[in-house]
Amino acid sequence: MSKGELFNATLMPDDDWWHVLWPDPSRVVKDVGIIKDMEVVDLCCGDGYFTKPICDAVNPGQVYAIDMDTNLLARAEKACFPSSNFKLICGDALDLPQLVNGKVDYVFMANTFHGVPDQLFLSMAINKVLKDGGRFSVINWNRVPREDTPVLDQPRGPEFNLRMKPEEVQSVVEPAGFVLDKMVDVGPFHYAAIFYKITH
Repeated sequence: MSKGELFNATLMPDDDWWHVLWPDPSRVVKDVGIIKDMEVVDLCCGDGYFTKPICDAVNPGQVYAIDMDTNLLARAEKACFPSSNFKLICGDALDLPQLVNGKVDYVFMANTFHGVPDQLFLSMAINKVLKDGGRFSVINWNRVPREDTPVLDQPRGPEFNLRMKPEEVQSVVEPAGFVLDKMVDVGPFHYAAIFYKITH
């Protein structure tokens, strides 16, 4: 898959079951350590479901909501209203250093890392935009069969072969200049792997 294409198996799901799966996105934001005054990138933000609570958590800090789907960015803009501490950016996640000016405190990425064609390359791009000691969190589906992650009585999430164990995420992110900080359960079927950038 080349740059400019959507990552595999990362389309925005239907609202009906997505809201059932994530009834309290603000809690997820808190659990991964996003706090007041941070500058945060919500990478592959989709329709802004997590962007809005990130805006609320960091206010008056800045949020950069990045996605390559203009229709989803329009939905994210509506979702974040009336917050004013966010900037919508249309672009490819793999081009992240060219999309964000300066360094940020945190890069948040939910439910898309599994579909990235070159995860090490992306992790290196994320490293470039983070301050020393900055955090990068990957929220992923647990590596279990889809039949074991039902929402509203239907199997949900990516196919089993795309799901990553936490140690698989660690093995591809750490070579990009990160160290695993901690793993956090953030839902019935998800974990967050939180890394910090190595200080040189």
